[in-house]
Amino acid sequence: MKAIEILANGDSDVFQVMVLTLTVSVIATAISVALGVPLGLWLALKDFSLKQALTSLVNFGMGLPPVVVGLVVSLFLWRYGPLGKLELMYTPTAMILAQAIIALPIVASLSFAAILSIDPKLRWQLLSMGATTWQANLLLIKEARLGLIAAVIAGFGRVISEVGASMMVGGNIKGQTRVLTTAIVMEVGKGNYDVAIAISLILLIVAYSIIVLLTILQHNKHSQF
Repeated sequence: MKAIEILANGDSDVFQVMVLTLTVSVIATAISVALGVPLGLWLALKDFSLKQALTSLVNFGMGLPPVVVGLVVSLFLWRYGPLGKLELMYTPTAMILAQAIIALPIVASLSFAAILSIDPKLRWQLLSMGATTWQANLLLIKEARLGLIAAVIAGFGRVISEVGASMMVGGNIKGQTRVLTTAIVMEVGKGNYDVAIAISLILLIVAYSIIVLLTILQHNKHSQF
């Protein structure tokens, strides 16, 4: 098969695209987790007047079209945009930013659901036993670890398969911003369906490998308790 041939021959261009794909996706996922998990925890534990509206907004964000995210990020990063002086347009940083925004509501919403699945009395019991708010929250996160890792898996799966926003803010520049998804679109546009299928299989292998690692972590964490 073409995919095996490309991998066996050690195609440097494909390897570079694979590395960039993983780098962008992993960093974007990490950012979305760093912001999304605390947001989900806060939404689950705090009561305030606009909670339902904010929760619905986060849930709406789960289905936000990537091209819309790409357009908004582009408007901010263009030369005459608010962040134009940073010259981030058509760079991996712009792609990371767009993908992190796409994954954030997914991670936040699933984290929110994971925290809500825990007995609400647990937090009050922890606090009554002398735990600080920070300690109680950490223990809640520990209890919700299965759902939280599922949120990470969902976020990563979304960003590594994303193409629209990456095209808009990255430009699919060879050696700079070309990732596996944008390479597939390019090869299809050129009529190289055999190469496109090969790269698609490589993308599936890469994505599946990372998700398998996260799933193993999820099950190992579960078996320890």
